[in-house]
Amino acid sequence: MNANSQLTTTSQGQAPSRPTTQEPRHLTVCPAVDIVEDEHGVTLWADLPGVSKDKLDIRVQDGTLSIEGEAMVPAPQNLRLQHAELKEPRFSRAFMLSADFDTSKIEAQLRDGVLRLTVPRREEARPRKIEVQAA
Repeated sequence: MNANSQLTTTSQGQAPSRPTTQEPRHLTVCPAVDIVEDEHGVTLWADLPGVSKDKLDIRVQDGTLSIEGEAMVPAPQNLRLQHAELKEPRFSRAFMLSADFDTSKIEAQLRDGVLRLTVPRREEARPRKIEVQAA
């Protein structure tokens, strides 16, 4: 992103702590996110392993883009879990969007544990070339 970034992260996930018992832990994790900006807008790729479409919640309110999801870690019924550092982790991340972005046209795709969000710029906020006329 350029020096005048218009998308900023607003929340931080909790750092995982060491388990003190063998009980599985429920924890909110700040997912890793890659952000690419171009003249059309920004694209975010968020790592959400184990999160299905029905356990994913993406919202925009008052200029804040929020991503929340809950991973499901399947375990066969006939096996007993010996150790789990995270069981059904929750993911949460939020970003502030400037008024340059058109939040009504955000597109989301989830594939193989990676969420892709496309946030387009408003037409009037896109860079445009100014034609110079000779006098």
